[in-house]
Amino acid sequence: MNILFSLVRRNCKIFFKDKGIVLPSLLAPLILLFLFIAFLGNVYRDSIRSVASGFPLSDGAVESIASGWLLSSLLAVCAVTIAFTAATIMVQDKALGQANDLFVTPAPAPLIALAYFLSTFLVTFGVCLIAFAAGLIYVAAAGWHLTAEDLALSLSDLILLVLFGTALASIVCRFVRSQGGMTGIQATVSAAYGFLCGAYMPVGELTEWLRNAIMLLPGTYGTGLLHSHLMGSAIGALAEDGVPPALLSGMREGFDCDLFFFGNAVPEWTSYLVLALAALLLIAVYVLLCIPRKRRR
Repeated sequence: MNILFSLVRRNCKIFFKDKGIVLPSLLAPLILLFLFIAFLGNVYRDSIRSVASGFPLSDGAVESIASGWLLSSLLAVCAVTIAFTAATIMVQDKALGQANDLFVTPAPAPLIALAYFLSTFLVTFGVCLIAFAAGLIYVAAAGWHLTAEDLALSLSDLILLVLFGTALASIVCRFVRSQGGMTGIQATVSAAYGFLCGAYMPVGELTEWLRNAIMLLPGTYGTGLLHSHLMGSAIGALAEDGVPPALLSGMREGFDCDLFFFGNAVPEWTSYLVLALAALLLIAVYVLLCIPRKRRR
């Protein structure tokens, strides 16, 4: 256990000492939040008002729904993209030959692999917590409708998504041996993942075949959970403005608080199950990859 703790601490130290990695990791969520607010905020506000046209919606309610969407989308993206940045330590050790030094120590290879996994998870979760706190400040300024239960459920969603992102990044990094290759993968994931998980655009606005394809990806369910827990209370508060339940249900569907798989409603427990099973499956694959070849044979 002491060896594992030392390895995890060593990986975290290397990450936070490299300002070329840590500063972009910390600034990326904040920059993304600013871009969401500056360029997409008005789009979502107009969309909310158009859906509930004919009802005198208060500006506070509209702002609260829009800010909940922005924060949930930000967390859904960062939980995976930051994991690929945090996993750079594994690739960096291989590129610089430091991995060979680790493997000649008394620490067994699976323990070293576990240390990489844990350090990636801790770094990613820490950065996401900072983004979560910054986002909550924006939500509070826009209009607070969140409950203690919403915050607790959102935190559990974030933990599952970070676990999923960590496992995915760890598997990919097992096959990458150069820092240039890792940079290319990070750029690809950062550009594509937000669209693939339904964070940048509601799934319901996509074409049917693309919507069904995206619903096959586990990250979509994590995004839906965050949307539901960070927007649900604000949408429910519109009932005070006279918005009927049927229209509120349509808004929940339109903003991906309620997901549909090939036309069938997806219960919340199913989303948790899909995301948890996907994370466990990826962790199992990572464990198999970390078993020495001779033992595997």
